Formats: sequence, structure tokens, C-alpha cells
Amino acid sequence: MASPVPAIAVLGAGSWGTALAILLARNGAKVRLWGLESEIEALLRDGENRQFLPGFPFPEGLQPIADLSQALDAVEEVLVVVPSHAFPSLLQTIEPMLDSGTTLSWATKGLEKPSGQLLSTVAQEILGDRPIGIISGPTFAGEVAQGLPTAVTVASTSQEHAKRVAGYLHSERFRAYYSDDIIGVQIGGAAKNVMAIAAGIADGLNFGANTRAALITRGLAEIMRLGMAMGGQQDTFMGLAGLGDLALTCTDNQSRNRRMGLALAAGKSIEEAKQDIGQEVEGVEAARVIHTKALELGIEMPITEQTYRVLYEGLDPKQAVHHLLGRSQRPEAE
Repeated sequence: MASPVPAIAVLGAGSWGTALAILLARNGAKVRLWGLESEIEALLRDGENRQFLPGFPFPEGLQPIADLSQALDAVEEVLVVVPSHAFPSLLQTIEPMLDSGTTLSWATKGLEKPSGQLLSTVAQEILGDRPIGIISGPTFAGEVAQGLPTAVTVASTSQEHAKRVAGYLHSERFRAYYSDDIIGVQIGGAAKNVMAIAAGIADGLNFGANTRAALITRGLAEIMRLGMAMGGQQDTFMGLAGLGDLALTCTDNQSRNRRMGLALAAGKSIEEAKQDIGQEVEGVEAARVIHTKALELGIEMPITEQTYRVLYEGLDPKQAVHHLLGRSQRPEAE
């Protein structure tokens, strides 16, 4: 007997939310894609997301919807794909609307601001003991929509929940692994955005491939120090949600955070760069939050510190790179 077709609400109609909704619908789920009323009007009119993910018509089973309560009615899973700054307020809004058996995951890569809390902490405070999880890994929305081979990690407080969400996502071209390290997966996804800004700055200044490789390698060391201090597992940072996502976002111009770094190296302001990019750049706020967290925990994160200073203290990008190169000698393990 065939398994019943799941009903899934995807909350957030940006490029990544749309790509995941398309993937889930192609996999046979009944998907309700929720967004702002003006966004949904355009999606219904065009049959695709021409603003953020043009050229990919919606498959059968994907329904754009502007009414949040209708989007959540009798769904098995809620997948939140909104910027991190909107995450707490959205969860507070939907909590009274959720059925008792509905589980929730998110594909947002960031930390709560201004507190710097993990989004899992925020979710547990709002939702109680409801199973929650996160989807993370080296992914660009356009490539997922094209059906190009992709792999992600699904981490959850419940192994059953992680396996179920991974099953919804899994296909011939999309491989979903599952994990119980919900802390490490979140830290990897948030901190890599800061490193991507740094890599973009270095490339924008024409420092070369050697510098980029060094930034990625030492950036991973920083992420691991922070993540393990906060309770993450070392193996997670060597996997898809750690090294995989870091390498992708630091080396390809589809990355908004890398493009932010390139723009800063070219002399543009943060606001000018954001306007050119046209979507949320999570690494800008993450640099502030993670820098603060590192200071609180007494963890040395020099790349994060210099990126923070460029973003928030007006440090010249060239000086930031020179500060990194001018640090005293030390063992590589430190």
C-alpha cells in the first residue's frame, strides 16, 4: 500500500524557500508555499517565482498561498525559510495555529539577533517540546531547482523527525543525510557566511587562490573552535554542514555573502552592496553576533574579528587582510 502523500507548508517565498517547495512537490508532497500577499499574487499570476527564481515553473502539487492559517491547516510538517531576524516573530505567530502532531524544521542559516541564541533555542522556547530540526549544507537555490546533484544534512532533536524530513527531501538528484547534532549544524551554517564575506574581500583585492585556500582552512578552524565550545560535534564540521557549505559559499559568486565581500573590496558600502544583491545577506549580522559570542566565550576568531571590524568599525579591507597576515607565529593546531 502506497504511503499517504504528506502535506507540507513552506513559509518563505524567497529563492531558497521556492527551490525547496519545488523539490518537495516534485517528490510528491502537497506543498503550500506561503509568502507576503504581493509575492503570492505574482506567483499565482506567473506560475513561477520570477523575482527570486525565474525560469522554473511550479510543479503540480505546489500551491502558493497568502493566508497563513490556510497554509498551516492540517499539515504534517512546517518548513520555515525566512531570514533569521524574522524567525522568532514568525514562530510566535504560527504557534497557536499548529496542530499538536505537526513538526517543524527550518532552512534558515543564522543566529537570533541581538541575543546570538541558536535558532533551536528560540524554537524550543516558543514551541516547547515539539520536534524541531534544521536543513543545512552546500546548496544554491538555482541548482536545486535545476535538479543538479545536491546533498544536505537534516539535524533534529528527534531522530525519527530527522529521518522523516530527510525522506521528504530525498530524490535521485538530492541526497539528504540525517544527524542528531542540531547545534553543530546551526553553527556551521551561520559562521560560514562570515568566512564567505572575508573570502570575497580577499578575492576582490586580488590576493589570489593561495589566500582564499588559507582563509577557508583557517576559517574552518575558527568555526570548529566556536562550534565545539557551544556543544557541537567535531565530525559535523568536517561534513556537509561544515566544510562542504564553507567551501561552496567562499568560492562561488552565487553566494550573496561572497558578493558582499567583493563589493566591500570594491569600495561600496554595506547598503549599496545589499541593494545590488537584492536579497538578505545573513553574514553581515552574523559577523556581529558571532564576534560577540567569541568574546564572551574567550575563543580566538581572528578572521571573524577582522570581518566584523570592516563591517562595523570602518576598517579598510586591505588593512584587515594585513592584520591577519601580521599575526605572530603559532602552531597550526591553535
